[in-house]
Amino acid sequence: MLQLINNLPPHVAGLHAFANVAETEYKDSLIPLIENVLKKSKRINFVLVLETDIVNFASGIWCGNLKIGLKYFFKWNKIAIVTDQQKVLGYSDLFKYMVPGKFRNFRIDQIDQAIRWVSIK
Repeated sequence: MLQLINNLPPHVAGLHAFANVAETEYKDSLIPLIENVLKKSKRINFVLVLETDIVNFASGIWCGNLKIGLKYFFKWNKIAIVTDQQKVLGYSDLFKYMVPGKFRNFRIDQIDQAIRWVSIK
């Protein structure tokens, strides 16, 4: 399940993942969220909080994530991945070599720090 992270600055998009996350749910949440940020800002800052095991993500999400990353290739500014799962960090590390922008990983207990970091333009 995905939940929007509220009370973020207009140039920041945020999603919180827990339980099972379907590929369609991810696309249906992320793309409109990004489009909304781009109406207010030229660059995308994004925070993804993962409090679900990676096995609870539909298999196509990571490939879809790459497609979304490429679709908005020159728009990415900062991306914060917040999780305690080492497996997820390995996947997210790949994206920093494929999509421009700054990437940073944070532990779940650092969520406030992640939001502060991603909120700075």
